[in-house]
Amino acid sequence: MASVELTSLAKLPTLSKLRKLELSDNIISGGLEVLAERCPNLTYLNLSGNKIKDLGTVEALQNLKNLKSLDLFNCEITNLEDYRDSIFELLQQITYLDGFDQEDNEAPDSEDDEEGDEDDDNEDEGEAGPPGEYEEEDDEDDGGSDLGEGEEEEEVGLSYLMKEGIQDEDDDDDYVEEGGDEEEEAEGIRGEKRKRDPEDEGEEEDD
Repeated sequence: MASVELTSLAKLPTLSKLRKLELSDNIISGGLEVLAERCPNLTYLNLSGNKIKDLGTVEALQNLKNLKSLDLFNCEITNLEDYRDSIFELLQQITYLDGFDQEDNEAPDSEDDEEGDEDDDNEDEGEAGPPGEYEEEDDEDDGGSDLGEGEEEEEVGLSYLMKEGIQDEDDDDDYVEEGGDEEEEAEGIRGEKRKRDPEDEGEEEDD
């Protein structure tokens, strides 16, 4: 609910599972006790750019026991002397104020936090990764190997049969070709005899 000219949180609905709330750049000046009543599980709260001026207003956030990160950037309260030390002392449950911890180490991006949470969830489901992912891969591998073996067996069988068929055909062709050659030779001899016979007959007639 950032930049919506919000002045009060009085009508905030109960959101018991809400963990992150953006209220930046509004006109909120107090009434923060409502957050602990209706959003008790908040871990991140952004109140930057609002009208929060004193520590008394922020004190109401003590009841947000799970709050880890609070942003009050561009609020008037940041002009107070020892502002950071005072907030960390007042809200001892928080780790980050305006994006930095007490030792001025920058807070990780909220996206990284969410990714980390997702990774934790995945680890809870199973250390090996999301359920079913590797099983499907195994099934695919098994199916591929079975198919491959089947194809290889089929190819070997066909080639073997075809090889035998080729040998038989070659043998038959050789036999046919041999017989054909003999017949052709016989026909050739007969033809020559026929050619010679008329000549012989002609010679006999001449004689």
